[in-house]
Amino acid sequence: MKWIRDKWAPNGAAINVNVVKQLESYHSKFQKIDVYETANLGKMLLLDDIIMLTEYDEFAYHEMIAHPSLHVHPKVNKVLVIGGGDGGTVREILKHSDIREVHVCEIDEEVISVCKKHFPTLSSGFDNPKVKIFFEDGAVFVKERKNEYDLIIVDSSDPIGPAQVLFQEQFYRNMFDSLKYDGITVTQSEGMFFGREIIRKLFTFNRNIFPILYYYFTMVPTYPSGTIGFSFCSKKHHPVNDIYTKKGITTRYYTPDIHKASFILPKFMEDIV
Repeated sequence: MKWIRDKWAPNGAAINVNVVKQLESYHSKFQKIDVYETANLGKMLLLDDIIMLTEYDEFAYHEMIAHPSLHVHPKVNKVLVIGGGDGGTVREILKHSDIREVHVCEIDEEVISVCKKHFPTLSSGFDNPKVKIFFEDGAVFVKERKNEYDLIIVDSSDPIGPAQVLFQEQFYRNMFDSLKYDGITVTQSEGMFFGREIIRKLFTFNRNIFPILYYYFTMVPTYPSGTIGFSFCSKKHHPVNDIYTKKGITTRYYTPDIHKASFILPKFMEDIV
């Protein structure tokens, strides 16, 4: 029996996963990439020894980074996904028939390649004609595009290595400029228990950028704290008051009630955000 320990362990917490065999292990230009077959959680992807996803519970993350904003903005035609190389976020976005174009800006081409090979149920959306992939630095990419997107989703890894810049104030200011007049940005913003200082920093500067700013969360048991959260940064639309009911979209985690409940925070988080 072999156990893999997630290296991202703020406050000393971590998770161990029982694995059967290693399917991939190599270094790309940007990071170390590993894929394992686990004993009970299906295949698992790690970047720089940090768990990105398992097939067992990835839907709880990908549905909740995508669907809340897509059920709030009344007319999302053009979306930018920064990061998201596993394809799960794109898969969820494409469930909405009004989407006309999805740009994916992933810095590491190897992440998409390995996920196409080992995670076809996540990465199948990359072949959709609505999707265009750019292998570029997301921070530079968004800086060069003004007033272009209805929605920007930052599906990033943790704030170490190549993702560090995606947690900086200037990046959020550039995203604000890249959104249309009523645009929304949703960003991976760490779990509320072990990521408090990161969240505090994000909300300190984002209060001066976006007129509507909220934190919400989902449950993902294979992340160290069991939760992961998102910043909902909006120019116009409120994340709870402006929900539009859409029919014909199949989900396993997201519901309108879960949507509303995910924005209800414990007292310690209310004090931070």
